[in-house]
Amino acid sequence: MVHRSENVHMHFPLAEHRRLLGAYLKPLWVRALLLAGLVALSIGLQLFNPQVIRYFIDATQGAAAPGTLLVAAVAYLVVGLSQHSVALIASYISMDVGWQATNLLRVDLARHVLRLDMPFHKRRTPGELIERVDGDVTALAEFFAEFVVRVAGNSLLIVAIVLLVAREDLRAGGLIAAYVVVTLVALYLVQRVGAQRWVSARQAWAEQFGFLEEHIAGSEDIRGIGGEPYVLQRLYGVMRAVTTRARGGWMALALGYVVTNFLYVVGYGLGLALGAFLYLQGAVTIGAAFVLVYYVGMLAAPLEALRGQGEILQQATAGVQRITELLHMAPQVREDEAALALSDGPLAVTFDHVNFAYADGDNGALMNGADGQPRRVLHDISLHLEPGRVLGLLGRTGSGKSTLTRLLFRLYDPTAGAIYLDGVPLYRVGLQDLRRRVGMVTQEVQLFQATLRDNITLFDRSITDEEIEAALAMLGLAGWLHAMPDGLDMMLASGGYGLSAGEAQLLAFTRVLLRDPGLVILDEAASRLDPVTERRLEQAIDRLLENRTAIVIAHRLHTVQRADDILILDGGRVAEYGSRAALAANGNSRFAHLLRTGMEEVLA
Repeated sequence: MVHRSENVHMHFPLAEHRRLLGAYLKPLWVRALLLAGLVALSIGLQLFNPQVIRYFIDATQGAAAPGTLLVAAVAYLVVGLSQHSVALIASYISMDVGWQATNLLRVDLARHVLRLDMPFHKRRTPGELIERVDGDVTALAEFFAEFVVRVAGNSLLIVAIVLLVAREDLRAGGLIAAYVVVTLVALYLVQRVGAQRWVSARQAWAEQFGFLEEHIAGSEDIRGIGGEPYVLQRLYGVMRAVTTRARGGWMALALGYVVTNFLYVVGYGLGLALGAFLYLQGAVTIGAAFVLVYYVGMLAAPLEALRGQGEILQQATAGVQRITELLHMAPQVREDEAALALSDGPLAVTFDHVNFAYADGDNGALMNGADGQPRRVLHDISLHLEPGRVLGLLGRTGSGKSTLTRLLFRLYDPTAGAIYLDGVPLYRVGLQDLRRRVGMVTQEVQLFQATLRDNITLFDRSITDEEIEAALAMLGLAGWLHAMPDGLDMMLASGGYGLSAGEAQLLAFTRVLLRDPGLVILDEAASRLDPVTERRLEQAIDRLLENRTAIVIAHRLHTVQRADDILILDGGRVAEYGSRAALAANGNSRFAHLLRTGMEEVLA
């Protein structure tokens, strides 16, 4: 489902634009100052060249020496070439500044998104988030690169032109100033019309990316059931929404183009009329009349640049609003300011009357049932697992097994009650230390397009090849590594294509072992493997769990043979809890009944 919680509104403070500019241009202030200096130099050269032409024209009227005219011509060429060279260098620096600043912003956004809670990610597709992190930021590239410098520079150029025209004649200066004010007001009104439409358009593009990512990822299933016509029908609707919303933004840009070009024609005609009038009145020389017309004609470039910056501001406002909304989303699972570290060795686990209900949105509101009360997934869960013991977790699908382990890994916080690791409240444990001391292996292993080494270390350069090889040897997998082409340098395709499910699980075990956790959570990794591969993994699991506390979500009864204790969940409640040996010996227990009947379907 596409997420639509973002509110589209116009009253977005420019303070957010200033904050982003200040935060991400500050590390690049030397380049930004150099860019400002180059723009100022370019403006000065633009204003100087018409004076050279004026001198040349007036000199020809006064029968000046040929050498003087030659010097003026050479000066015009040198100034023109210098101005274009400076503009080229400024353009290169502006793009460099823009991309460096936006890359810094992308890193911060990606880091922030990764820290947000599971409810946030459950309600947004990866495609939408890619568009938020990359697409919205790309829209800011020109904003970071040149907005302030170009707006300030072109504004300065306009003011200088008006003053230079006023120096020739105050009446002409007043008329040109009025013309500039009218043009700028028209630009502002057009920009206001377009800004709201660009916010809506950017959201539509994000929804389209989310739709495409979701259905491309599921292409095998879609083709298998002949669902292509349905997907294409949905895609047409999504693309129609994009076209409808984006059309408003593009029409606003077109309106701005038409309005400003009309005003440019009016301004140029005004300049010609003023120059002719003042020359016929004898108020100016023919060279001064030419300069007046030339300067009025020059106004088109900075006014057009300001119109272009207005377009950039329209799109940037949409991007800034959506980026700011994303940055203002705070995780519900927060680290305690006085975080504590866990001790080394196997960890004790305690659940003390834990209740949990999933949130129904990003604001932390709980999901309610038909009776209007919070729909609890776990009810009053209490247990204590001694260090070094293995807990077998049984129950039907939807009984709360995975939810219980997610709470232990602190992907969510309990709605009520408390969880303790080695007697330390879970919320007091630092998240980085928790990720290091608690290892989790699920049935679905995420692999990246990178080397085998990087997939094992998760790009942690501090882990040496010797440590990786030692971990693999400890799991009895040294021979498996030696059989891999190129060893640790072997490149894996995205999603781990080329590796079997069993080999992917081996990588997950190695990842966990390298962190040396005190608690290991296994979602029965071997439940979907062939018997030969399963036996290989079972040996690796035995070595992984040595001298560690473990919780194993079991889908088959033989998996719990290594368990010391058994916990059976039913509808989110503890149906049975105790030592495996005692429950197996008790003929009236649920566990003993499962062992007798072999009804493994109740665990599926």
